[in-house]
Amino acid sequence: MQYLLSVLDVDAGTATPDEMAAIDTFNERLRSAGHWVFAGGLAAPDTATVVDNRDGAALVTDGPYLESKEYLAGFWIIRAADLDVALALASDGSRACNRRVEVRPFR
Repeated sequence: MQYLLSVLDVDAGTATPDEMAAIDTFNERLRSAGHWVFAGGLAAPDTATVVDNRDGAALVTDGPYLESKEYLAGFWIIRAADLDVALALASDGSRACNRRVEVRPFR
């Protein structure tokens, strides 16, 4: 099964050098154990652009789709046998990046 591990942050700053090193180590662990699918860090929310073309006339607006104190700073997509394994990996990822991590299964 695949899971999305979303990294949640409240500060638009980048990870510290120590956090980046810990993230790199965690990423390598995911790869070695066969859990790795894909991962990435995201730019600050003020760099976002929202496109809404639901009615056939594209409306493009600057900024995040939702004003919030907390935002999505990055993510991992992992393979895990079950939710318990995904939660254990999310716990390790949270420690590595020093941020909260939300776990959601793919359908």
